[in-house]
Amino acid sequence: MRAIFGSIGVALALTLASPALAQAAPTLDQVLAYPFVTDLTRAENADRIAWVETIEGVRNVWAAEAPAFAPHQVTRYTADDGQELSSLMLSPDGKTVVFVRGGDHGSNWASETGYEPDPDSTPAEPKLGIFAAPFAGGSPKLLAEGDDPAVSASGQVAFVKAKQVWQVPLDGSTKPAQLVFDRGRAHDLAWSPDGAQLAFVSGRGDHSFVAVFAGKDRALTYLAPSTGADSGPVWSPDGTRIAFARRAGSSGPPEPLAAPSPHPFAIWTADAASGAGTRAWASPNTLDGSMPSSADGLGLRWLADGTLSFIATLDGWQHLYALSAGDGPPRLLTPGRFMVEHVATSRDLRTLYYAADAGTAPGDDDRRHVFAVSLDGSAPRALTSGTGIEWTPVAAGNGVALIRADTRHPPVLALASGGAVRTLRDAAPAYPTAAFVTPRQVTYAAPGGFTIHGQLFEPVGGGRHPAMIFVHGGPKRQMLLGWHYRPYYSNGYAVNQYLAMRGFVVLSVNYRLGIGYGRAFEQPADGGAGGGAEYQDVLAGARWLQRQADVDPKRIGIWGGSYGGYLTAMALARNSDVFKAGVDLHGVHDWSRTLAEQDKPAERFEDNDWRATLKTAFDASPIATVERWTSPVLLIQGDDDRNVRFNQTVDLANRLARQGVPYEELVLPNEIHDFLRHSSWRKVDAATVEFLARQLKP
Repeated sequence: MRAIFGSIGVALALTLASPALAQAAPTLDQVLAYPFVTDLTRAENADRIAWVETIEGVRNVWAAEAPAFAPHQVTRYTADDGQELSSLMLSPDGKTVVFVRGGDHGSNWASETGYEPDPDSTPAEPKLGIFAAPFAGGSPKLLAEGDDPAVSASGQVAFVKAKQVWQVPLDGSTKPAQLVFDRGRAHDLAWSPDGAQLAFVSGRGDHSFVAVFAGKDRALTYLAPSTGADSGPVWSPDGTRIAFARRAGSSGPPEPLAAPSPHPFAIWTADAASGAGTRAWASPNTLDGSMPSSADGLGLRWLADGTLSFIATLDGWQHLYALSAGDGPPRLLTPGRFMVEHVATSRDLRTLYYAADAGTAPGDDDRRHVFAVSLDGSAPRALTSGTGIEWTPVAAGNGVALIRADTRHPPVLALASGGAVRTLRDAAPAYPTAAFVTPRQVTYAAPGGFTIHGQLFEPVGGGRHPAMIFVHGGPKRQMLLGWHYRPYYSNGYAVNQYLAMRGFVVLSVNYRLGIGYGRAFEQPADGGAGGGAEYQDVLAGARWLQRQADVDPKRIGIWGGSYGGYLTAMALARNSDVFKAGVDLHGVHDWSRTLAEQDKPAERFEDNDWRATLKTAFDASPIATVERWTSPVLLIQGDDDRNVRFNQTVDLANRLARQGVPYEELVLPNEIHDFLRHSSWRKVDAATVEFLARQLKP
């Protein structure tokens, strides 16, 4: 075992390239110095927008207002300290910016730790705080320790602290106080339009209720309580009713891992005062009728004229639907073979804006463009097109603010209006875009009748090159023909570009289980812990690379993080004859241990089914064939990982050591799954490229 210490990026150019190429290409530090834009939002009752901008780990809030939308900086943070800025929102009148600083908002089990992440290894324990700052800029004021804020029209901020609902005035004039006691775990806070009532979800473990708080002198109202799991409350524009989603409670017999099971849902509406509710619509008990599993979830919205909109996969694709009272089944708003993401509404609540992998240019199924669709039945219209990528639309002035990028240029804030798109702010105009290659879309066949998409990064120069398979995480993700809308995958895109600059052919594989190609592709049989069938797509990608004239078939490696780390370990454990080296970032190596630690059901007669489930999961794990693993690997993980437990890497390292497999490791104390500091990513990326170059010798 060889440990990786310190920074190795300084010598990287000399290690990887000839002197002439090293002078022409940017350094890894320059490639990683891209800006990133997230959390674009707007004020409810003012034509103002705000967003978070991150450059080399320094996060700040920016804002702009109509008509010019000239950006200005709101906060003045200067350190790469790993403290996230999240839950960004503007007060309804647009005068105040509210955000959460700190924490880990991408974890699956952060609640078990009892503390906030400390990636900077500070002696003082970090706290999760809700801050407010004037729209025009100024020192942010700490309103309270807590999370999940919701700002009311009456100037109150409701938030969650210790599972309960608390409240503090937006101006911070009084101390925070607990607003509600409820036996459940509070989340999904939503103020009524007038700010007089608060709806929230009361999580009760295997079931949940939607509750309404209407004053200290009144009992909580629970909306049509049942054994189901209710979520996502949204108020009607007049503030009298609430719509929400309902699924079955979380108990029942163990589900088979090898085949996806239907998870139908229903949309309910209820009177906010009495709690009396009715089912507005129920999805069919089919796989296509299951609750959407993407980051947008159901995306339930209450629009004009009593219409509800939501996301569903009723025709096998993730689309927008409209549901009107007494108007029959839901109406499909966005027909076609594409998926809808990042949905927002117009100010008059009659138009929906969204991003989709649709368009007219070749390869658009591996991009995103922004569209608008009205409730009047007219066809959707494209607001952006071409070979760029656009996402996160919000209404702004006479157009739509959005984030855009392309194959070379990292994300910038832009405005689509009058058929044109103009950049509002480019945080890094000197970024070395000229050195980037243009990845091209490729497809190939994989077992099971699947057509797999990939993005191929090809280096300049002739001859045969070492090649690399990149596998994304998730797995419900999709790599794109350009910069990604998630920071984690933009880092992967930047590293893949750097590998291509240094002589590698890189194939980024969009394997089955991922999004973008329909529900059947996203939910295949025998996937994940039910069999790992998606690994066939990775191996087929390597076989495809071996047939390319510019690839040395004996020098193929693999790298990826999270689920991509799992597939990297699968490749090395099953096919070290094909994959000669790999970098495994925080991957799962034993599904059975993950299930036993995090998903063990109640003990009952059906325990034999549970044992069979564990056996299936183990057989789909890299350690099931670890005795076939011979290729060298670099293992990377933060030891405060809250998505994949650190014991997965400890266990694999011990197994590899016992059988003499060459491995190296890079452990980041106090870092989490999605590394919070730029310096952590720099260290990880430098170690990744150095290891792969040393093993495969471009």
